[in-house]
Amino acid sequence: MAHLCALKRVESVELDYRQLTLLYRQMGTHGAETVIARASQELDSRLQRCEQLWRMQEAAALRKCARSTIAIAEQIGMEALARVARDVTIAADQGDRVAVAATLARLRRIGQESLRAVWQMRGVSV
Repeated sequence: MAHLCALKRVESVELDYRQLTLLYRQMGTHGAETVIARASQELDSRLQRCEQLWRMQEAAALRKCARSTIAIAEQIGMEALARVARDVTIAADQGDRVAVAATLARLRRIGQESLRAVWQMRGVSV
C-alpha cells in the first residue's frame, strides 16, 4: 500500500538587529516604528503584486517588483527576504520559469515569516 506524505515547509528567518538598532537610533522609537509599519505594509503589497504578476505572466514587471522589494526589506533588517527577492530577479533575468516559480514560492514563505518576526519585535527594545 502506498503512503502519501505531505511536507510542510517552514522558513526560519532572523532580523538584522544591527540595522534595526541603527534605524531606532537615527529616528527614535516613534519614527522607527512608523517606518517599520509602513515598510511592512509595502512589502506585503509587493509580495501580493509579485504573485499577481507571475499569474499574469508579466516577467519583466515581476522582476521589477521583486527588485524593488530588496531595498525595502534591507531598510528594516529583513536580509533573508532581500536575498530571496534577489534570487527571484536572477531567475527572471535568466528566463527560467521553473526557478522563478520555486523562488517566488520561497519569497512568499520568507516574506510571511519576516513580517511576522518584525511584528512580534515591535515594542521590544533593540
